[in-house]
Amino acid sequence: MRHVITKEDEDFIELVEDCSFPVDDFDHKAHLRLAYIYIIKEGNVRSVVNRVRNTLNALLIHAGIEPSAKYHETLTEAWVLAVMHFMEQTTYTKSSEDFISQNPCILDSKIMLTHYSTDLLFSDTAKTDFVEPDLEPIPRY
Repeated sequence: MRHVITKEDEDFIELVEDCSFPVDDFDHKAHLRLAYIYIIKEGNVRSVVNRVRNTLNALLIHAGIEPSAKYHETLTEAWVLAVMHFMEQTTYTKSSEDFISQNPCILDSKIMLTHYSTDLLFSDTAKTDFVEPDLEPIPRY
């Protein structure tokens, strides 16, 4: 197996899925970890995006935040695709933390602006529905 999840990854997912993870601490790195773990568990883009969407929206609702105020469909799917791309490029990872440490460029949340114009990425349409990049395609596997 090229990519592995650890007990710490399983604990992280459990905290997020049972809404015990503090929303204020759910930063970009946490989104990457979630995508990495679900990619290993689910395998295909559609299943991973659906699971990430459902998990994030449940976490927001539990925290009393209307999902439409924070959730962004295009960013969710684009980051899942990006994590998949970097996983494809990485020979072996022993955890989500190891994956991120081997691919530190994904910690730069502005990386999506190499694929999307600001106007498109932050449009109302992109927030509610996935839109394809208008600058550079995201590799797919």
